[in-house]
Amino acid sequence: MDVRVGDKLVMKKPHPCGSFEWRVTRIGADFKLTCLGCGREIMSPRSKVERGIKRVVREES
Repeated sequence: MDVRVGDKLVMKKPHPCGSFEWRVTRIGADFKLTCLGCGREIMSPRSKVERGIKRVVREES
């Protein structure tokens, strides 16, 4: 799956704060994501994140 730093991910399941949207801040074997609802930052394995993605919103510049 083509995910880049700065992309907004819409996930299948919500974060406990209620938001489904995350911003990608780092890519590698793990993804670093920032919740767009509450600002929490998490690191999660690439495979787990890619399974949970519903849609990738790329903001072209």
